[in-house]
Amino acid sequence: MRITKKLIVAGIVSLAATGGAVYATSAYAAESAETAAPAVAPKVTAEQAIGIALKQVPGSWVSELDFDSRGQQADVWELELTKGTERHEVDVDAATGKVTQQQADQDDDDQNDDGDDGDDD
Repeated sequence: MRITKKLIVAGIVSLAATGGAVYATSAYAAESAETAAPAVAPKVTAEQAIGIALKQVPGSWVSELDFDSRGQQADVWELELTKGTERHEVDVDAATGKVTQQQADQDDDDQNDDGDDGDDD
């Protein structure tokens, strides 16, 4: 009989501990949901941002597309375009569709590889 009482008491303590953990987790999740800013869809879609960027660099193709939510600053679509050996980075404002930044770099994968291995032979 004592073993049964011990098992019942142990079971109740275990349930109480589990219930407390579940309650704490749900309370934290509810608090986080209240403080988090609601997600707002960008006015400019990814397809529109691609079209805008391709007009900036005609003849290129999109090699990378990211949406950057910047909190207090304007959200932007960040695009990487490739045209030949040039790589262009274009930022498009997700609310207005205006190009906020454009930068071009040479794609120099060989790191100035002129075939010289440093040997004098």
